Amino acid sequence: MKKLQIIGIIIIAVAVGAIFVSLKNTSTYANFTEASENPDHEYHVVGKLDKSVEQIYNPTINPDEFTFSMTDNNAKTKRVVLHKSKPQDFDKSEQIVLIGKMKGDEFHANDILMKCPSKYSDNKIQTN
Repeated sequence: MKKLQIIGIIIIAVAVGAIFVSLKNTSTYANFTEASENPDHEYHVVGKLDKSVEQIYNPTINPDEFTFSMTDNNAKTKRVVLHKSKPQDFDKSEQIVLIGKMKGDEFHANDILMKCPSKYSDNKIQTN
């Protein structure tokens, strides 16, 4: 074999290995029950903010920790620790997607996606 062919085979093998590693680290959608059953696996959990429970965010003590409660789509409520600052317009969000893992009875999220209410109304735009 020529040197160029050997180098090409090595590059292909490394690329295939990188693809398999990236596929292994992908997370899936779940609820709090499934996340509790597999605490070593990262999940996307969809739900709504439980506004009846106090939110805790004190940026002077720890700007990268925000604690609140969320109810998943199966009506199970858990305490959530977001390892980021409190998102802007968090209280206005209609739906929340958390990305993280269960630790004990809490869900520890590394990232959050929020669906906020539309700023556009159903009324037709009037032109002059």
